[in-house]
Amino acid sequence: MTLEVAISHRIGAFRLEAEFRVAGGVTALFGHSGAGKSTVVNAISGLLRPDSGRIVAGGEVLYDAAKGIDVPPHRRRVGYVFQDARLFPHMTVARNLSYGAWFGRSRGAGRDRDLIVDLLGIGPLLQRQPRTLSGGEKSRVALARAILAGPRLLLMDEPLAALDAARKAEILPYLERLRDDLHLPIIYVSHSVAEVTRLATSIVLLDGGRVVASGPAEAILADPAIAPTFGQREIGTILPATVAAQEEDGLTRLATPGGPVWVPGVPDRPGAAVRLRIMAQDVMIAQTRPEGISALNVLAAEVSDIRLGDGPGALVQLNVGGSPILSRITRRSAVALGLAPGKQVHAVLKAVSVARDSVGHSVPVEGPQGGKGTNTPGFPP
Repeated sequence: MTLEVAISHRIGAFRLEAEFRVAGGVTALFGHSGAGKSTVVNAISGLLRPDSGRIVAGGEVLYDAAKGIDVPPHRRRVGYVFQDARLFPHMTVARNLSYGAWFGRSRGAGRDRDLIVDLLGIGPLLQRQPRTLSGGEKSRVALARAILAGPRLLLMDEPLAALDAARKAEILPYLERLRDDLHLPIIYVSHSVAEVTRLATSIVLLDGGRVVASGPAEAILADPAIAPTFGQREIGTILPATVAAQEEDGLTRLATPGGPVWVPGVPDRPGAAVRLRIMAQDVMIAQTRPEGISALNVLAAEVSDIRLGDGPGALVQLNVGGSPILSRITRRSAVALGLAPGKQVHAVLKAVSVARDSVGHSVPVEGPQGGKGTNTPGFPP
């Protein structure tokens, strides 16, 4: 499903001018606080009426100021998951889900309740009251209720912002399952680079109420001109990989476009697609393939671009088997190595950059009976 947004709206001194077009997958609306992310999703949902512009979802015009079209929120078939779960406190989990399912049936777009309950792992929670649930459990129940309402598009406004690290680790694998198994388009609002890198298939980068970049996640994250927007400490890229084998010493060998990469044991079956988050600060560059070092992961690469910072740093974009990754080094090192676009080098990945918590599940693989099975998430709770 394609979503087209071109809207203008003023709130006090803040002016939003947002225009982008995305198709399917998880689109991350990323930006610092006050960038306009929530204003955009509120406009898509119908909770906010822009001053002007147009919003089209799956070919249906939801809003067109010039033509006087403004479809009411309850008719837009857009699910919305907020920061707080907003469950009905007087209902059990099962009755909360039934409320969402009722909307789905009334629209003729309901989903299999048992499938969603199983996918989100909330079967044991059905007879419990919301007050007895943890933050992560509430988030999963709210997510299930929204999906059972049969939306064609799911909006998630910083759904993990109120959770601690442990609860985030609990729910992220379930969001990956939604992305990969349900193929439900998701607009995911976040200012967490780690969440965006792990989940997003595309990114819309907002700054000061304007879209400064949009496109595939791999390309946006690996663009040296854009990457600093994510923060010097958070600059990193995505490297697609496939589980090749489980080694006897507990490491997992992954096949990547640039060659094999070994990481601490990932519990996915051979053939499972995963993606690595490679931090720019954890990528060293060597002119020749180094020998006699402890680093296991050395990939042949070609320099694609170099961006010098205001200080002593430099961002180098490397082409690794057709996939871009970034390396953050000093300007002095870039000069000493004679780095320039087209130069053949080797990327040395420090072990920390491909540790278990930098591996995320990507897509479903064939199950033992030939059907599609659900992989064990790369981030165990």
